[in-house]
Amino acid sequence: MLREVTATRYVAPLHSGGSVPGVVEADDLGTYVVKFTGSAQGRKALVAEVIVGELARALGLRFPELVLVHFDPAVADAEPHQEVRELHAASAGVNLGMDHLPGARDFTPEIARVFPVDPLEAGKVVWLDALTVNVDRTVHSSNLMVWPTLGVAPPRLWLIDHGAALVFHHRWDGADPAKAYDFRHHALGHYGPDVRAADAELAPRVTEELLRGILAEVPDAWLADEPGFAGPDEAREAYVTYLHARVRSSEAWLPTGFPSREELAAEEAVRAARTRQGRPAWLKQVPDLHGKPAAQQDWSVHLG
Repeated sequence: MLREVTATRYVAPLHSGGSVPGVVEADDLGTYVVKFTGSAQGRKALVAEVIVGELARALGLRFPELVLVHFDPAVADAEPHQEVRELHAASAGVNLGMDHLPGARDFTPEIARVFPVDPLEAGKVVWLDALTVNVDRTVHSSNLMVWPTLGVAPPRLWLIDHGAALVFHHRWDGADPAKAYDFRHHALGHYGPDVRAADAELAPRVTEELLRGILAEVPDAWLADEPGFAGPDEAREAYVTYLHARVRSSEAWLPTGFPSREELAAEEAVRAARTRQGRPAWLKQVPDLHGKPAAQQDWSVHLG
C-alpha cells in the first residue's frame, strides 16, 4: 500500500500545471509534489496517477514514489493567491504526493535531440501509454524528466504526470479495450521505439493479480462516487477487467509508424507557416510563441 505522510510545510505552488499542484515538505522529511483532490480535474486524475504510476513501477520503468499526503489547508495559509487558497480549502484530507526529484529537467525537444534513449526503453514507455490510453506525452508536452542532472550517476529518463490517462473512465459505457489511438507524435516516437519487443516482454506481466494489487492502493474515497458502480470494490474490478482485456487486445492497438525527426520538423514548419498566414500583417514579424513546447518547467526553481 502507498505510504501515508502529513504535510508540515507548504513550499510553493506549481503554476505551470493545469491542476496547480504544490511542493510540500512532510513529516518523514521528504519533499513531494502534491496533486490536490479539489483541483478542476477531480479525483479521477488522482486515480489515473496511482494506477499508471504504480503499473509503470511494476514494469520496471522509472517513476517517483507516490505517497498519500494528509493536508491541512492551514499549513499553506500564507499563500497569496486566492484561487490557490480556495483549491487548498477544497482539498483538506488525503491527497496524492509524488517524490520530488531535485534539479530534474523537463525532457524538452532540445534535450531530446542530444539525449540517448534505447529503442526498447522507448518502446516500453510508448507501450505503457498505449495500454493506459495516456494521450498526454507528446513532443510538445512530454511529461518526462531527466534526472539526475548532476552527480556520479548518469542522467535517466523518469515518467511523471499521468492524470490525463485512462480516458475510458470518463465514459465507461463507451469503453472499447481494443480501440487504437494516434500515438504518432509521442515524445519518444523518433527514437524508433521497439513496441513489439516491449509487448512481448511486458504484456505477460500485466496479470489480473498485478492489476488488483495496484487498484487496492487507490483510496476508497476516490472511487466511492464513481457513477454506475455499487461501491469502490466494484469500480476497482471494472478497471481490472478493462485493462486486462486491453492487454489481451494489444495487436489491435499497438502503435507503429512513428515519424522521424525530419518528418516532425517538416510538419512543424507547415503548421507554423499556416499559423503565420492567418495572422495580421503587422503580426507576421512577431515570433510564434505558441509553437514553443509547453513543458519546459524546471521544478528546482520553485524550491529556490
